[in-house]
Amino acid sequence: MVLNLFSDLEDEQHKNRKDKIGQSSIQYIKSASILTEAKGFMQAYDYTLNPYSGCSFGCNYCYAAFFARSSDERENWGNWLKVKENALQLLMKWRKKPLIDKTIYISSVTDPYQPIEKELELTRNILKELLDFHKPRLVIQTRSPHITRDIDLIKQFDVVQVNMTVTTDSEDVRKAFEPLCPSNKSRLKAIKEVTEAGIQTCITMTPLLPIQDAKKFTQELLDTGVKKFIVQPFHPEKGKFVASTREIALEQMKKMNWNNDKYLAVVEIFRKELPWLGEGKQGFAPI
Repeated sequence: MVLNLFSDLEDEQHKNRKDKIGQSSIQYIKSASILTEAKGFMQAYDYTLNPYSGCSFGCNYCYAAFFARSSDERENWGNWLKVKENALQLLMKWRKKPLIDKTIYISSVTDPYQPIEKELELTRNILKELLDFHKPRLVIQTRSPHITRDIDLIKQFDVVQVNMTVTTDSEDVRKAFEPLCPSNKSRLKAIKEVTEAGIQTCITMTPLLPIQDAKKFTQELLDTGVKKFIVQPFHPEKGKFVASTREIALEQMKKMNWNNDKYLAVVEIFRKELPWLGEGKQGFAPI
């Protein structure tokens, strides 16, 4: 399967094509825009950039699911993904007004390193365009180890930070809440590699899910070499769940007796041991 990212020709067969990658249905769409003026939680940035719509990782607590256009898409979060096949073309139009020193968050309602990114290289081509013609200030948010592929490009930006989401130290918890995501170990290994390449990095524990061994987990975080961390609580009584894993996730919460007191106890360890800890919106401020 070849995706022509540079073609301006309308191809109805391609436009309406759907593929299956893993458990997700993949659809190719023409997007009206690629840069969105940042608002709300991301309002400190100039723009957010989302190469994809939906997410193959399908975390059952994901707030982005509730921006889906239909109840069917919300309930099937993780089982569908839309590729913005004209994303690069849209970004190229900004060459007339380069995004020099603009703060851009990649991505706010999807992951820029979807499994299909290995084949399409859509995010990689976007990074090339930003590097060659714009030079913005970037924060790249992912939970995929595949980001290491693009270290060669990322390290060339003057101002850039890679955020890796790691929400727990327990694979049982990870499988309950993030059943389609890469393992915790693989994410920590990847962000260590990015850090060792001389790129500014951050581990985002957002939300922080049940922790099995807080002190051991803290040491694992420190072993990555990352100096910056962000944490946010997850309240099961307030949290929204999508897809069919709600009961499994709640069972894990109950099994580990996870509550606000447990969360605060873990955060207190983080505050004492980690070099820098941001909490909530403040932690996500542009670099």
